[in-house]
Amino acid sequence: VVAQGRNVSVNGAAVLEGHPYLHKGLGVTWPGDWVAVASSLGVRVAWDGHLAVTVTAEPELRGGTWGLCGTYTNNPADDFMRPDGTIAPVATAFGNAWKV
Repeated sequence: VVAQGRNVSVNGAAVLEGHPYLHKGLGVTWPGDWVAVASSLGVRVAWDGHLAVTVTAEPELRGGTWGLCGTYTNNPADDFMRPDGTIAPVATAFGNAWKV
């Protein structure tokens, strides 16, 4: 999924603004001024088309995630866990550890 402003495409095919899209466990919706992408994996990402992004994970994923969205354990002590399992002391070190 690629989103640039209000232009959204899935695998290179445009998704018309305001029109819901559902295919093979992937859904695109347009709640208000936002665009939201949900997958059958239990993760939803919403974007305001500018700077704000929200990521929501289903409760079934609790304790089973890691990466930039965290470990989903409700324990702030492990929020900055790096790929090697150590805890970064600051947000910048955490983000840089996940660069690809």
